Amino acid sequence: MYRQRDFLLLATLAAAAATPALGQDAAPAARGASSAKQSAASIPDFSRMWSNTLGPGFSPPASGPGPVLNKARQRAAIDIFGQPLSAANAPIVSMGGRRVGDYTAPILQPWAAQVVKAHAETEVNAGPAPNPINQCRPSGVPFVFYNLGMEMIQQPNSITMLYVYDHEVRHVRLNAAHPAQLTPSWFGDSVGHYEGDTLVIDTVGIKTGPYTMVDQFGTPHTEALHVVERYRLIDFEAAKEAMERGAKENANFVRNDSGVVPDLNSKAKHLQLAFTVEDEGAFTTPWSATVIYRPGLSAWLSNEWPEAVCAENPHELSRQAAVPTADNPDF
Repeated sequence: MYRQRDFLLLATLAAAAATPALGQDAAPAARGASSAKQSAASIPDFSRMWSNTLGPGFSPPASGPGPVLNKARQRAAIDIFGQPLSAANAPIVSMGGRRVGDYTAPILQPWAAQVVKAHAETEVNAGPAPNPINQCRPSGVPFVFYNLGMEMIQQPNSITMLYVYDHEVRHVRLNAAHPAQLTPSWFGDSVGHYEGDTLVIDTVGIKTGPYTMVDQFGTPHTEALHVVERYRLIDFEAAKEAMERGAKENANFVRNDSGVVPDLNSKAKHLQLAFTVEDEGAFTTPWSATVIYRPGLSAWLSNEWPEAVCAENPHELSRQAAVPTADNPDF
């Protein structure tokens, strides 16, 4: 499969080199897209399977306002390479199996803080609180970044992003503008462009509805939500430093049942996602977070994309997905 994808990638890049359409044209609705043209040869290669190993929350930025954090804490059991940590000096991090958002986070408007508080109370008192994962619902952006496996497929005029859990897919149009009249959708309208070695994706028009939230702590958003993602390849040492910083907040999932696991021996470049969230209807200020993607391998299917279907996955049945039920039983 990798040989086939590599062949297709080479073919598309060759076609793009002969077609000026890959150049970035100014587009006001694309929110700051560069007007500089970029050749296909200089576009970084992100097309492969990637593994995210920190969660359940997002890693805070090095500075500035960050995401809602988890009040449920535990001592970290392993480090970013899966090695056991001493209980005496292991950091106290977000509990992987319990999502209790800090509703006092200064980024939250009062009404949003109450939603996070109610979600936390449900999580503590009545078992797992409903979220897009356990309800088999569309994740939306940025919630979908929780995924432990992601594959990016680059084409001359678009980017396709595959997420391992429940076969969720995003489509990003390159060098395009958002429509003047936009119908909200679960993943919104995403347009992208390259700025040197960085892929910038701008997303608006993200729908609100049952179980929509920006993170696993129930943090709500409105249809004013605007997310900007910046992807770039970074050296292993820089990635290691960023993961160690993130591991002071989040648990390590280097061992997981997603079917995509990190190549722990790889010193190749890692993929850094730095994203910013704006929503004047829910937040007091824009805030940012990071995800470091490690080169990923498929543990189940020898480097083929694994299948993790929410409704049919026996690992997830205990999560009580929202199956329609009658108000009154028939018998």
